[in-house]
Amino acid sequence: MSTHLDSWRELPAAQQPDWADLSELATVTAELAKQPPLVFAGECDQLKDRLAAVARGEAFVLQGGDCAETFAGSTADAVRNKLKTLLQMAVVLTYAASVPVVKIGRMAGQYAKPRSKPGEIRDGVELPAYRGDAVNGFDFTPESRRNDPQRLMRAYNSSAVTLNLCRAFTKGGYADLRQVHAWNQDFVAQSPAGRRYEQLAGEIDRALSFMRACGANPNEFHDVEFYSSHEALILDYERALTRIDSRTGLAYDVAAHMVWMGERTRDLNGAHVEFMRQIHNPIGVKLGPTTSADDALALMDRLNPKGEPGRLTFITRMGADKIRDALPPLVQKVTENGAPVAWVCDPMHGNTFEAPSGHKTRRLNDVINEVAGFFEVHRSLGTHPGGIHIEFTGDDVTECVGGAQEIVEDDLHQRYETACDPRLNRQQSLDLAFMVAELYGPSTAAAG
Repeated sequence: MSTHLDSWRELPAAQQPDWADLSELATVTAELAKQPPLVFAGECDQLKDRLAAVARGEAFVLQGGDCAETFAGSTADAVRNKLKTLLQMAVVLTYAASVPVVKIGRMAGQYAKPRSKPGEIRDGVELPAYRGDAVNGFDFTPESRRNDPQRLMRAYNSSAVTLNLCRAFTKGGYADLRQVHAWNQDFVAQSPAGRRYEQLAGEIDRALSFMRACGANPNEFHDVEFYSSHEALILDYERALTRIDSRTGLAYDVAAHMVWMGERTRDLNGAHVEFMRQIHNPIGVKLGPTTSADDALALMDRLNPKGEPGRLTFITRMGADKIRDALPPLVQKVTENGAPVAWVCDPMHGNTFEAPSGHKTRRLNDVINEVAGFFEVHRSLGTHPGGIHIEFTGDDVTECVGGAQEIVEDDLHQRYETACDPRLNRQQSLDLAFMVAELYGPSTAAAG
């Protein structure tokens, strides 16, 4: 395989584990390099086409799933519940925006997480920080916290199981539009904020009835295009799953359809940018509130020098109190540059705080406020608010506060199950979808 795919090894690589045994790492990555692809280059190109439509203002992205997936969570029930929630949100957003919704899971590969410190101290004992199931275990013991290369193979196998389930659910009738809409009607009937959503649910119902009466029954009603994505954090893993496409001779990271870089790894002169530069997947870059317009332009120049539509998505994570000030200069400069970029809002990562109980949490109102700010900025500039990127689960966890069935800070301990950051539960996720639908007015839908 081409040596240029290893050029990143000469550069500083942030957030890489200090592996317990490097010879074991070499053995595992050599074995990973022989495994079948998890996704295919043609599927990655198809997603790129969909994201090009987003950049043109003709589609909207719904990207979501776990903060950090766990091996134990790769069960049929857990995957189905996440997918069900994503599909329910997508129906509401599709109707409200009157454009196709590109459905991308933070699923089938989100097994590694960046950490602010390499170690964790409890009662005077220091062990390596938990970096996600792809690296080590959550339990605070020397055995569990060993940075174990064998876990990379387990991450591959768990990703394969999850993707297989997603493909089966989205192609096997489970995702039928009328069935998903029926789930939303059930949600509206049971929701404390049900009346607020009743009108929209009723409009969707009438639209579906009209199409049925007209005899319209397109394939799009019965199955769903679904794409996988994760943060490309552990470069040895991503490199082992990079293949040369036989059709084109180009390199693709076949661990996911789309991969992204975080705030901590998007150093222009770092290994992650260099690795991403060499692959032909659609890629995302997280941009925090300290990002300058020049930073954004330099990333565009490095990662998409030919201005290929759908290649680059900027995922902003500013915080509800900063987005209205921090985002406009970025969008203005990037738009003036003329190269196509899809703008997606991550309203989760800038709004985390610690409750008195010690639990990390987020307020649903802050999440909604950041999305509202994102829409306001794009509306004022005449550009397209291209989507949302959220952390959620299909389970009834108590990790974020607020929502129609309100969770307060004293409730957090009841079902706080995340392996890393707090996620919206199913109820809160659907609350968010209906609220985003309200934000997505006709003036926004027409922008861009």
